Amino acid sequence: MEIAMGAIGPLLPRLTDLLVGEFTLQKRVRKGIESLVRELTLMHAALRKVAEVPPDRIDEGVKIWAENVKELSYQMEDIVDTFTVHVEGGGEPANPKNRVKKLLRRTIKLFKKGKDLHSISGALDEVVGQAKQLAEQRQRYEFVHDTGVGSSIDPRVMALYKDVTELVGIEDTRDELINRLIGGDDDWLNHPLKTVSIVGFGGLGKTTLAKATYDKIKVQFNCDAFVPVSQNPDVKKVFKNILYELDKYKYAHIRNEEWEERHLIDELMEFLNGKRYLIVIDDIWSGEAWELIQCAFSKKSPGSRLITTTRNFSVSKVCCSSEDDIYRMEPLSDDVSRRLFCKRVFSHEEGCPQELLQVSEDILKKCGGIPLAIITIASLLANKHQIKAKHQWYALLSSIGHGLTEDCSLEQMKKILLFSYYDLPSYLKPCLLYLSIFPEDYKIMRDRLIWRWISEGLVYSEKQETSLYEIGYNYFNDLVNRSMIQPTGIDAKGNVEGCRVHDMVLDLICSLSSEENFVTILDNTRRKMPHSQIKVRRLSIQNSKIYVDTTRMKHMRSVTVFSDNVVGEVLDISRFQILRLLDLEGCDVSDVGHVGNLLHLRYLGLRNTYVKDLPMEIGKLQFLLTLDLRGTKIKVLPLCVVQLTRLMCLYVDYGMKLPSGIGNLTSLEVLDNLGLSDVDIDFVKELGHLTKLRVLRLVICDDFDESPGKALEQSISNIYKLDCLDVYVDDGLISRLSKDWVPPPQLRGLAFPSVRSWFETLPSWINPSSLPLLSYLDITLFKVRSEDIQLLGILPVLCVLRVMDYSQFQGEDVVEMTVLSAGVIFPCATECYFYDIGAVPSMFPLGAAPRLKHLRFSFPAKWISRENIALGMRHLPSLQKVVVKVIKKGASEREVDEAKAALRAAAEDHPNRPVLEIW
Repeated sequence: MEIAMGAIGPLLPRLTDLLVGEFTLQKRVRKGIESLVRELTLMHAALRKVAEVPPDRIDEGVKIWAENVKELSYQMEDIVDTFTVHVEGGGEPANPKNRVKKLLRRTIKLFKKGKDLHSISGALDEVVGQAKQLAEQRQRYEFVHDTGVGSSIDPRVMALYKDVTELVGIEDTRDELINRLIGGDDDWLNHPLKTVSIVGFGGLGKTTLAKATYDKIKVQFNCDAFVPVSQNPDVKKVFKNILYELDKYKYAHIRNEEWEERHLIDELMEFLNGKRYLIVIDDIWSGEAWELIQCAFSKKSPGSRLITTTRNFSVSKVCCSSEDDIYRMEPLSDDVSRRLFCKRVFSHEEGCPQELLQVSEDILKKCGGIPLAIITIASLLANKHQIKAKHQWYALLSSIGHGLTEDCSLEQMKKILLFSYYDLPSYLKPCLLYLSIFPEDYKIMRDRLIWRWISEGLVYSEKQETSLYEIGYNYFNDLVNRSMIQPTGIDAKGNVEGCRVHDMVLDLICSLSSEENFVTILDNTRRKMPHSQIKVRRLSIQNSKIYVDTTRMKHMRSVTVFSDNVVGEVLDISRFQILRLLDLEGCDVSDVGHVGNLLHLRYLGLRNTYVKDLPMEIGKLQFLLTLDLRGTKIKVLPLCVVQLTRLMCLYVDYGMKLPSGIGNLTSLEVLDNLGLSDVDIDFVKELGHLTKLRVLRLVICDDFDESPGKALEQSISNIYKLDCLDVYVDDGLISRLSKDWVPPPQLRGLAFPSVRSWFETLPSWINPSSLPLLSYLDITLFKVRSEDIQLLGILPVLCVLRVMDYSQFQGEDVVEMTVLSAGVIFPCATECYFYDIGAVPSMFPLGAAPRLKHLRFSFPAKWISRENIALGMRHLPSLQKVVVKVIKKGASEREVDEAKAALRAAAEDHPNRPVLEIW
């Protein structure tokens, strides 16, 4: 039902635009569209009501009706797309004198080339006739439905994933696993390489246990890596990921480079030689994969440890030299299950209200101690920031069936997951099914996903002033809240970077997506091309050995390729005349000359490809919304790029030269990694025309002339909607934003991320009145004074602060200790990172920083000999992690040891027992 609703939703406002816009429509055409809008509106309302009924209770005739509505919507949307493309000039550069003359001619020619290209009047007659037939069946499907709304991330769910060791009750199992790995004394440092394997079926928490163990002990190793393998492993990719995790700087570009397996193994062995390392190889499905992976690890590496996770006990035996090193995962105990459930539903572990006690116990029995089942059911009962009523708990209990208590089968687990899927609002279900496009264990970056949703029409708004990105952002957060996707990584600004889909959830949505013919997945194993009568609309190619018959894909809207050597050799994209999305990220492709004829294209993803040039015809893509060119070989963008006036998101590399006329792109909301080098003042002034920009990231190179400086200040000030500004200055003093600069008032994120550039002093425009909404700041000052931090402490909504003292970075001696006065409260701060700044936790006055979770500072060891030195942390009630750089300069070995011991004692004394990292 939801797929049909998702097809109608974005179509209705587009049909309305045709009626109220400046299009010349025949009377017959106008009446046809008006009739169609009425019928589709009623169908949309009926579908919303049908969606409330449990799927197993829906009459088969209703399902057929919904499928016909979906096909009707797709058909009409294709007609509207093609009509609009041709009416607006076929994507050719606009010529006002010719446009009116060509309008009627193009409209008449449009639909005269076969069944799908007959006249628009005839096309409308056909779909209106279908709509009237479907309308005759509509009255029988009158049900009540309560739609949901988007939301911000529920902090309980974020805590679930960020502090999962506390929430799933695995402290004991984690400590047992640590004991198997390194024992209870330092003798383990001399023992040879050891491998411990965690085994158990999906949903038991193998990865969670491995990650908790890894996080706890990785500081005791010289280097570390945590890498997933997946069911169909690319061993080269695994080796590249291990190298990248071991040294992100040295191997920054290895994922895009072509290495042979033998070369990768040799490189990994050489890198690990002489080092004590900890590496987690997560989710191994076959012994053959492990046999090859383990070739890179020498058994003579004293003190080094490997952790593997697998669902297959026979695979775990291959990984380990002794069965004593195999850790079998067991379901959670009744007590731990209860605490996890209550923490998720009620935000505490003490228990649930008396009236819900029995039903909660019955639900937990059906979950069988499986963390994934408990989490998904708990999320279902506590979503939308409120606990469901008692009768809804019993309704859920009766719906689950026999649960997992009898045989813990995957089918029963899927039943439990299905209830969370059914509970999603109608607009979220297509967004979740859309994730079936991505391969197993794939890290899906948040913004890439949201822009794809927008381009595919899954995110839409009837109000022009509403930001589609913000709507999509709420969708993403809601899926996180409901535990349907797993957040992966937190970026520098404290936001979730992306997500992964749990294997069992992925299996479920792939199955549902196939049933709905929503996505066609080709991976040369379980999933193959559907029979010839099924229209393929979204295609995900995950194996390069597949031949794709494009002759039957004239309805294709979306193509995503995750395999090398597939584009051009086995896939003729030029046939996809109504293609909306083409994502070739990471593919071995160098020529995209054909894309200039894909006039319906909304999303073009070429990141990390070998493309050297964009075709001149790119200017014809008048509907393009997202263009991602990061990591390509392109040096100069063609002039026609500035004709893409609907473009909302443009990702470039700082070395790319953009043409004059950038100010024409007035729909841009994101302009990422724009290099300002060898540009004229007119180009800089044009940036000020981009008044819809929310995100601007600039790279200012050495040869950037001083003369455009004032123009740059003025241009940025004009972008009044700017939310996030990153300015990377290559080297030296930052002088581009003078002391009298007026920043955009909506600015929430401000970063100057280069450690080789600095401000002489804290700019005067960083203050509560100029930046009242600033929540993230990353800045380097030549010399950080206590009064600078005093001022930052009164910024009203500052959440994340990163500040560096450049003079200390250069090796100068730390003399002054930072001390803050009573008025400095850091009211909203959750993370404070003071790089190379001499400080102690007690610099915060009593009552300050009540939300501070992560703290980093530098501590000169010689200070430990001072009288009344205070390292206490108890006055920071929310503290979870402390990182301290102990400066040894000028200190004796005894003072260094005493300083470290005092810091450990202070952390132990804190009620939260925060994680302490000393280096």
